[in-house]
Amino acid sequence: MITVPHSLLAAQIRAVFLAWGMRPEPVDTAVALMVEADLRGIDSHGVGMLPTYDQRRRDGKIDPLAEVRTLREGPVLTLVDAGHGIGHPPARFAMERACDKAAAAGLGVSVVVHSNHFGAAGVYSTIAAERGLIGFACTGTTQRSVVPTGAREPRFSTNPIAFAASPDEGDPFSLDMATSTVAVGKVNIARRAGKPLPEGWAVRPDGLPETDAAAAFHAKPKRLTPLGGSRTLGSHKGYGLAVMVEILASVLGGANVGGIDLSPSLTVWRWLRLILKCSGSARC
Repeated sequence: MITVPHSLLAAQIRAVFLAWGMRPEPVDTAVALMVEADLRGIDSHGVGMLPTYDQRRRDGKIDPLAEVRTLREGPVLTLVDAGHGIGHPPARFAMERACDKAAAAGLGVSVVVHSNHFGAAGVYSTIAAERGLIGFACTGTTQRSVVPTGAREPRFSTNPIAFAASPDEGDPFSLDMATSTVAVGKVNIARRAGKPLPEGWAVRPDGLPETDAAAAFHAKPKRLTPLGGSRTLGSHKGYGLAVMVEILASVLGGANVGGIDLSPSLTVWRWLRLILKCSGSARC
């Protein structure tokens, strides 16, 4: 294992982002949150994501020149447009605005659209806890990588949930979890280390357990299991939590649902039927 000072890590990430042409202010935000994830031991969502971000930039999915804009605002709600930039700056902006509104009105909700991977969800819920509030953060993504209980093909992503609350004294309570058994980044860590996956993390196209980390990571599409790993061990509960996140972060935000770009004219419940229709189907 190689360890480096976090200041050196930050300087390296910063140099890369500036070389992409990003402006200093969003660079500072993204660097701070990525390094925070690594310092918390969330190795799957810190600097280890940099190669993925670079590939998405090369593919035209991340715009280094993106600017965060407020599309709509009310006493409680803020709708934020990330401009297809890297996900950390708009997510922090959205959480700070939600905290401002919660301090004034008792509740603040922000929704971000046109964004990208934002790292560890827990760094955002903790922002609220540090301000004496209760923080909640979740996100769906365009990557279909989790196979619903009873199905054979992935329908949604790892759909993380983060919650944080701080007592008057002492450290805050912080929960940061994927609604899959593990995040894709954990599979990548096992791949880089040359270690096999435990049974229950991923499945092959035939539905049997996949223990080859490289095969699971490079599979197209990836096939992770919902939290629990199997129906016997409660994966239907992880599946239900994932759908909850999909509704909160994707359906209500007007984003891609289950990796599918849907028409805004579709109702919430028609969207929901679409992401659920493969559950239990042998053909899915």
